[in-house]
Amino acid sequence: MAESVCRSLRDGSLEGEHAPALSISDTLDSPLGSHVFHHFFYSLASNIAASKSQARALVLVAYRRSPSFYLDLLKSRGVDPSLFDKKLLVLDCYSDPLGWKDRLLKSASGAQNPAKSLSSVFKSVKDISKLLSLILELGQGLVGHGKEKFAVAIDSVSDMLRHASLQLVARLISNLRSHDNISCIFWLIHSDLHEPRVSSALEYISTMTANLEPVIEPNDGQRRVSENLYNIEQNSYRGKLHVHLKRRNGRVKLHSEEVHVEQVGIKILAMSSENAIVNQSLLPKVQFNLQLSEKERDDRAKVVLPFEHQGNGETIQIYDGRRSLSEEQKDPHLKVPSITGKTSTDTSTGNGEIHYLRDSDDERPDSDEDPDDDLDI
Repeated sequence: MAESVCRSLRDGSLEGEHAPALSISDTLDSPLGSHVFHHFFYSLASNIAASKSQARALVLVAYRRSPSFYLDLLKSRGVDPSLFDKKLLVLDCYSDPLGWKDRLLKSASGAQNPAKSLSSVFKSVKDISKLLSLILELGQGLVGHGKEKFAVAIDSVSDMLRHASLQLVARLISNLRSHDNISCIFWLIHSDLHEPRVSSALEYISTMTANLEPVIEPNDGQRRVSENLYNIEQNSYRGKLHVHLKRRNGRVKLHSEEVHVEQVGIKILAMSSENAIVNQSLLPKVQFNLQLSEKERDDRAKVVLPFEHQGNGETIQIYDGRRSLSEEQKDPHLKVPSITGKTSTDTSTGNGEIHYLRDSDDERPDSDEDPDDDLDI
């Protein structure tokens, strides 16, 4: 399922639709969100470098790490560094987010930025409107003002929410999604740092969500120190990734995978059998069974249906819907009188009978047939 997310980010938006948006969320119990963000960031950057994606450039809004960290990350995974200045630009909201360093140094040349040519320092993170304008300006500077598109990545929405309200951040993401030059957008949020309504609002405006959960759930109450340390160690390099994909018809596709942190990047695998059994046990248990047991089938066969001929010395007849009754099998009371007008003399007057011919059990009702079609309404 993670591959489906990578393909969706690579393919970008369709004509007349908003750009696809991915929301990645983690918690303190499963702190692997940055690794998953780096995985999707590297996948999209490599596709852009190879000209395999709809986006022709990538603008990274860096709150959590410095621009040099992301450049070193791409270099360590084999992305050609010569393509950075043409297809990648980092909007640096990490080095001096509030402009304090600039005020202390009193000079723009006080510090040498090793990734200066590939980044632009933003010193007013509280101004969301200015941030939106700068993202669009940098992206259009890479792809031009034509129909070419670029992608946007935000490494920490949680840091954005420290300086701006939820309404402003949600409006920023919505404006980016609806812009004609945006191919896709994805971000990371630490959901346990915010109220539930924050995560719900960001999931609402996204088309894909990737939620991380710990492999070993923490238990309430006191635990032994050794058990606690073991759980923390296991959850620090393993986690469960739950991906939700929203379809255009309104349906949501769910899938769960395991994340394993390795020396270089992460590996996303199918759920192990142990976790699959646990997930199966969490499914709701219904109070009925759609299949009948042998005893239940025997009991059903013994049920006497109303108005059904039960023998009484005569042969039981079952009408299967595929043949007509012979003249001898027809009810003598329903015979048409002869032309001479004489009726049978052995029929007693004043008495009546109802003969019910049960349909065959082999006849299956047509699922496409409306049972009310024969009614004159």
